[in-house]
Amino acid sequence: MSVLPCVETETGACPTHSILWLHGLGADGNDFAPIVPELVAPEWPALRFVFPHAPTRPVTVNGGMAMRAWYDIKGMDLADKQDAQGVNASVTQIEVLLAREIERGVPAERIVLAGFSQGGAIALSAGLRHDQRLAGIVALSTYLPLHETLGAHLAEANRATPIFWGHGQNDPVVPYAMGQMSQQWLVGHGYSVEAHSYRMAHQVCAEEIADLRSWLGARLQAA
Repeated sequence: MSVLPCVETETGACPTHSILWLHGLGADGNDFAPIVPELVAPEWPALRFVFPHAPTRPVTVNGGMAMRAWYDIKGMDLADKQDAQGVNASVTQIEVLLAREIERGVPAERIVLAGFSQGGAIALSAGLRHDQRLAGIVALSTYLPLHETLGAHLAEANRATPIFWGHGQNDPVVPYAMGQMSQQWLVGHGYSVEAHSYRMAHQVCAEEIADLRSWLGARLQAA
């Protein structure tokens, strides 16, 4: 499988850690690239941020319009008729990106897998299945798709991987309650989830970036 096109930013020479960050529906890898200066502390080791572009595909809920998407969305209820084929295909593409980072000299335990909305759903799906321990998983304004069948695919290597979860209390796209249900599922299966809620809609805010920066700093020190 070919490697997805990506936007990349390195905070220093010879990066020792990587953050793979997946965008939401209809956006692309440029969407979160501007966040890097706000997120990174000067004392951190050199990082490589990798922002892949999702493939372009028809999205049913948007009238079949083709756009960048990690999987199809069949209807307004995100929990209904989930696109298992699309999710699994995107997980495979993320595995290719993870393997490339390892080939470039960054071990799995120094890689953070992050994502917003649809990208967060894939970050969770890929991270929980990955067979090598990751430094952490970041899930922003998202949910855990296909959780009914995920149990058979969970990798023991990432049972103890810390998860940062940020969600807007007024999110009209991925309801806050849906995110809470996914968090509860993860906690019930033994995962460590650091959950944060914010007075915002389907977006990120300065407070969330500050919380994520603190969380990432701890992960980078531990890795």
